Amino acid sequence: HVQLVESGGGSVQAGGSLTLSCVASRYTSRNYPCMGWFRQAPGKEREGVVVTDSDGRALSYADSVEGRFAISRDTTKNALYLQMNSLKPEDTAMYYCAASARVNCGLGEAGFGYWGQGTQVTVS
Repeated sequence: HVQLVESGGGSVQAGGSLTLSCVASRYTSRNYPCMGWFRQAPGKEREGVVVTDSDGRALSYADSVEGRFAISRDTTKNALYLQMNSLKPEDTAMYYCAASARVNCGLGEAGFGYWGQGTQVTVS
């Protein structure tokens, strides 16, 4: 089955930047065209941050991150990235990479059958 491994999290001051990476194994973009980033802050439900189609085009951004975060995808490396700029304390969360067999997907978790273990982002 598909395995997703995130990296790149860490601690950063407000206004700073981080780039998260997700590498997929046992995976093809044809079988799992939708990929996305989700996050879960302490005491809150997991929420969608941004999702992308098989060509790396963003399908939807959460309002809270639009204009600050950018998703990209390298199908040759089976990799997904999240460039996060102008970070705010409220961006503090565990960030998860997820893959879906759906061609079109939104910020909801439905349809995302494969998840990574997450990478922690802390903004102070």
